[in-house]
Amino acid sequence: MELLSDRLSAEVTHLLMVFLRVGAAVSLFPGFGNRTLSARVKLAIALVFSLIVTPATPGPGILSFAQILSIGGAEILTGLVFGLALRLLVLALHTAGSIAAQSTSLSQILGGMAAEPMPAMGHVLVLSGITLAIVLGMHVRVAEYLIQSYILLPTGSAIAPQDLASWGTGQVARMFALALPLAAPFVIASLVYNLALGAINRAMPQLMVAFVGAPFITFGGLFLLFAGAPLLLMLWHDALLQTLADPLGAPP
Repeated sequence: MELLSDRLSAEVTHLLMVFLRVGAAVSLFPGFGNRTLSARVKLAIALVFSLIVTPATPGPGILSFAQILSIGGAEILTGLVFGLALRLLVLALHTAGSIAAQSTSLSQILGGMAAEPMPAMGHVLVLSGITLAIVLGMHVRVAEYLIQSYILLPTGSAIAPQDLASWGTGQVARMFALALPLAAPFVIASLVYNLALGAINRAMPQLMVAFVGAPFITFGGLFLLFAGAPLLLMLWHDALLQTLADPLGAPP
């Protein structure tokens, strides 16, 4: 009975440590950690992923209460790091949508429909990107991602503060480096539109070019979103797969 009790205690401790890391990561994951989901749904998702990951990871054994607190804190921090790596990719779509909307004068259309305030283009890109990722098997990739996290950082390990700062700076830079090319077609179209509008205004000062040109930039922005969204989302999905494969790698 004593052996069975120790074994049960070790298994419960193992599941608890996994749940702390997985729960922290799931709270930031795209799709699984959205604000639109209730806390109960997020808790159920975290528990399911914990049950999947636990058999594939080594257990810490029997721990004292002080060790549980110490290792548990490190596990929560590690989970937040791995969750943030994916969350920044969603922020890249959000940023790209904001830049595109500001460039094409569509920043205020349906701006309050998302749980997090963003322009309509950002809402469409974020929702489409998350949907694409889930349809293409993100739940399987996430399970592999969480298991891989234990290879990179075993239970109780923590990233050194200087390494964490360097990694965070690189990931934020990578996010902007991804967002700007995604929004580039809209910025280029806006530049061409404003140059043409300026030339027409110089040639015909009496013409109210702003009222004449507004429908064109609006239609052009919507057309670019319709025509370019599939390519933009595939580029974003490639970046997502790269992060899932190497979350702590150096940004390109």
